[in-house]
Amino acid sequence: MNSEIKQILEAVQRGEMDVDDALLRIKTEPFEDIGYAKVDLHRKVRQGAAEVIYGAGKTPEQIIGIAETMKRSGQNTILITRLSAEAAEAVQKAHDLHYHAAARVGIIGEMPEKSGIGKIVVATGGTSDIPVSEEAALTAEVLGNEVVRLYDVGVAGLHRLLAHKETIMSASVIVAIAGMEGALASVIGGLADCPVIAVPTSVGYGASFGGVSALLSMLNSCASGVSVVNIDNGFGAGYLASMINHMDTRPANG
Repeated sequence: MNSEIKQILEAVQRGEMDVDDALLRIKTEPFEDIGYAKVDLHRKVRQGAAEVIYGAGKTPEQIIGIAETMKRSGQNTILITRLSAEAAEAVQKAHDLHYHAAARVGIIGEMPEKSGIGKIVVATGGTSDIPVSEEAALTAEVLGNEVVRLYDVGVAGLHRLLAHKETIMSASVIVAIAGMEGALASVIGGLADCPVIAVPTSVGYGASFGGVSALLSMLNSCASGVSVVNIDNGFGAGYLASMINHMDTRPANG
C-alpha cells in the first residue's frame, strides 16, 4: 500500500499527474481481499479514522486475520467492538489485546496521543448504562480524544448532574446515555452550549420496549442541539463525538 502511494506522489512530482487526481487515487485505494473479508485499508485517508472491527458474529480466527491485515498495512491501534470474552481470550493469543469486559471492547496496540480540540464528556443516567457508556468513551479515546466520564447522574437525582455544571459547560461535545424515559439528554441539552449526542439504552422495565421509549423521548427532545443515535450504539456516539472534536484540526479545502 505504501509503495503505491509513493508511486502516486512521485508521478505528481514528475508532473505526470495533477494533485486532484492524486488525491482521488489515494482516497480510492483498494481494499485487501482475505477471502472472508475485504479489509478497507484506506478508510483513515478517506474518513479520518481507520476501519473498526465489529466482533459480534465473527469467529476468533476471522478477527485475528482481519487484525493481522490491518497491522500489516500500518495501523497501530485497532478497535474491536462487541467482542465476547471467549473470543477475546483467543485473540489475545495472537495479538497484544487489552480487553474491556464491561464494554465488550478490545484494543490492539497503543492508545494514540490526544489530538482533539477539547474534552468529550460522556454522561450516563445510571450505573446500568455504563457498558454502553464505556463503549462510547473507549471509542473516543482510541480516536485521540480526552474523555471525561460522568456516571450515574440521572434525573432521578438531578443534584448529582448539577454538581458538574462547570464540566458540562466547558465540554466540546457531550454524549448523554440513558435508558428508562431517556430524559438526561434533554436536561443536558438545556445546560450545554455544545453539541449533545443522545444514546438511548435498552435499560428499563417492560414499557420501555428495550430502549424504544428512550429513543422516542430523545428524538422528541425540546432542547436544541441534541442529535440521537441508535439504541445501545455507544460506538456510533463516540465516533461522531470524535469527528466533532476534531473539526478545527481538519485541513481547509481549496
